[in-house]
Formats: sequence, C-alpha cells, structure tokens
Amino acid sequence: MKLLSLFPALYVIIAAAAPVRRQSNIDSTVLNFALTLEHLENRFYADALSQFDVTAFTNAGFQDWVRGRISQIAAHEASHVAYLQTVLGSSATSECTYSFPYTDPASFVSLATVLEGIGVAAYTGATQLLTDRSTITSASSILAVEARHQGWLESAVEHGSGWNTAFETPLDVDQVWSLAASFITSCPSSNPALPVTAFPALSIQQASVSAGETITLQFSTSTAGPFYAAFFTGLSTVFVPVQHDNTVTVPSGLLGTVFMVVTSSNSAVTDGNTVAGPTVLTFPYLSSVTVPSS
Repeated sequence: MKLLSLFPALYVIIAAAAPVRRQSNIDSTVLNFALTLEHLENRFYADALSQFDVTAFTNAGFQDWVRGRISQIAAHEASHVAYLQTVLGSSATSECTYSFPYTDPASFVSLATVLEGIGVAAYTGATQLLTDRSTITSASSILAVEARHQGWLESAVEHGSGWNTAFETPLDVDQVWSLAASFITSCPSSNPALPVTAFPALSIQQASVSAGETITLQFSTSTAGPFYAAFFTGLSTVFVPVQHDNTVTVPSGLLGTVFMVVTSSNSAVTDGNTVAGPTVLTFPYLSSVTVPSS
C-alpha cells in the first residue's frame, strides 16, 4: 500500500488564442478549487526538484532520464497554475504553505503518484459541476494530462500498472479537500473562501494491505455505528461492514488505486453520512492478471 498539465508551449497558444471569459459563480468556485490543487502540485514538484538533482535520483536507483521527465511534469503544473490564474483574473486564489512528507527521491516519487491520482479523481468528480462548455473542455484537457502523469509514474518509474479499472474514480470536492488538506499548513487570509469541509482522518494500522485480508481502521467519531467501509473503485462502490473492533475484510479483486471512506450507510456514500476518510490504497497487479469489468 502506498499512501498516500498542458505543455508550456500549448498554454501560450491557448492563452493567446482564447479571450478571458466571465465565469459563472459556480465555475469560478470550481476553478479556484482546481487552482488550489494545482498550486499544491506546483509547489510539490518545484521544492523536490530544488532538493534532489540528477545524481540524487540515480543514486536512489532511478534511470538518468527520470528527473528530466519529472521536470517536464513540473512545467505542466506551472502551466496549469498560470492558465487558471489567467481565466480567474483578480478572483484567483493564491498559493498556500505546505508540508510534504517525503525525505528522498523514492518517497517523493511515491507521493507524486498518489498526488497525481488525487488530481485525476478531483477533476473527474468536479467537471460535472461546470456550466461553461469551453471551461469543461479546458478542465478535461488538464484531467487527461494528469492521468498521463500518474500512468507514467506508476508504470515507467515504479514498474507497476499504468491504470486501474476501465473507469477512473471520481471524488467529490469534500473528499478531495480531506486528502489535500493534510498537506496544507496555512493559506493567505485574502484567499476566497471555498465551500469545502474536511472529514476526520482515516488511517490503517497495517503497513501494507492486500485484497482479501483483514485490516484494522483508525478513526475518531462521536457518531454511533454501525459503520461500513466503502471502497471506491472506478464507478463502483463496494461496502463492507466494520466490526466492533474496527476491523474490516478488504474485498477481493481490487486493482490499482482505490479510495476508502468509513460511512454509516451500506448503500450510498454522501457527505452527510461520511464518518472519516478518504484514505488511499494501492493494490498492485501483474500484467498477466485478468482485469474484472467495472
């Protein structure tokens, strides 16, 4: 288990060709939420590249071309920030301060894979909230590049699978914010308020998790049970009862990146019945495995 984009030249072409449009209130809110995540990713890559040079990456066992590709990803994230700032104009949210729990190139790459996956889930879930067609197209374009980032990091760099099921997993804004907020230490008071709420943290006692095994969940709540662990995989959600000792049996057949929350419902997850989470699980699989349909 691992815990936890437009090219620069293309951005210049788009920015020059497309006039800045007046955004609806909901579109501005969604784009500012996206910009909050892009600021986080931009700072994440910039800080790591300033700490780890090519030698650090090769000494950590990576091929000599890995850092160069990651610097291209960093340029993509900077382009996303610049593009969203241009679209939002004076209403654009500013960068926060962050704390990222990596200590070396290997833990940085591992976390980069997770952050890209959260970004993909965020854009997949939030695009439906947008109303302007051209804004939807722009968000979809960024989504596709974020997915390419994650796929490359998982497969070419970490030698795992480059995808999960036949469908990406959408998360809603509160679920995404709950994951992102753990890296944010403070934000400027002048930033526009976002209508988001972070759920209580959810963690797993075991250092690694495999499909089919029993794990112990760690979370705090004043809500009375019963509780259920909801596993988001593609467009499907699998519910498993949480026992009185907070143990739960992981469903078999889970592949790739899976998000899990604790909920008081065994049929549908809403912000209102979410008790804790999400947390991110990764279930590696070989290329010879039969991938179940979603």
